[in-house]
Amino acid sequence: MRRASASGAELAHFPEGALSGYAGQEIWGWDSVNWDEIEAELASIGALARELGLWVCLGSAHALPAPHRPHNSIWVISDQGKRVHRYDKRMCSNSEVTYWFTPGRAPLVFDVAGIRLGVAICIEAAFPALFAEYEAMQVQCMLVSCYSADPAHGLMARAHAATNCYWLSLSTPMSCSATLPSQGVGPEGDILAQCAPGSPGMALFTIDPDALQYQIPLHFRRPWRARARSGEIYAGLAVD
Repeated sequence: MRRASASGAELAHFPEGALSGYAGQEIWGWDSVNWDEIEAELASIGALARELGLWVCLGSAHALPAPHRPHNSIWVISDQGKRVHRYDKRMCSNSEVTYWFTPGRAPLVFDVAGIRLGVAICIEAAFPALFAEYEAMQVQCMLVSCYSADPAHGLMARAHAATNCYWLSLSTPMSCSATLPSQGVGPEGDILAQCAPGSPGMALFTIDPDALQYQIPLHFRRPWRARARSGEIYAGLAVD
């Protein structure tokens, strides 16, 4: 967080399970998790976010009352240090929904510095309708937190950015980065910044809706594709 702030970042984005650890990797049973410690760390992170004037999005399991399993969540902490939003992973994997987590129910959209952001987690990249849903909600950048070393997640993330003409931040832990490093992706699916594989690091990129190189995807392709999906363009043109 301090390094991101010193580099001029307005938002720091961290991986799935960044605070609590990920189920089946660092966590092998919910009874071993110290939820009070997680709450204390969230408070500490909030205090630092306020000190730095930095927005923070980070992954953590979120406890629910018994007998329910936790959510697999992304916390959104404002530059005032407040926990203003929480996204709960909706499309949980087979092992997650069978043994580990309670699925969430709703998308999350919020604004930072005039940019509209959406949130997704890891395997949700395999569900294009979810990313199209966010495009319809006028999202300009997707924050995708991941705990996977599968390069396919990177391919899908870039494809979603190019298909929906928005920016995308893919955040992974260093343990997965040899084959799936954290990266920032532009509205044409281009990689803007990427962490060095297998090493700790930070990928820094800028979201600029006025950038000349993105005028075609943002102001021509994206609205045209929305009209095409609605059927407006083709109405009355079909023949028997």
